[in-house]
Amino acid sequence: MMSMLVLSRKKGESLMIGDQIEIVILGAEGDSVKVGIVAPKQVEIYRKEVYQAIQQANEEAAKTSITPGQLGNLLKKKT
Repeated sequence: MMSMLVLSRKKGESLMIGDQIEIVILGAEGDSVKVGIVAPKQVEIYRKEVYQAIQQANEEAAKTSITPGQLGNLLKKKT
């Protein structure tokens, strides 16, 4: 089960996720908030709509069947 922590932060303040990810509030204007994320390079960071599109594309690709011959042809095109 997931939970949500709701915080108020001011420009320049930050919050930590675990001990390696820091979210920094860079500014706010109207309905937009600009945030910076400091994280190890191996941590992938995506906007949610991009992440969801990647997940959907992966699900569709997993449903696609390919024969060994088709795979061989794809590999030949790469070289």
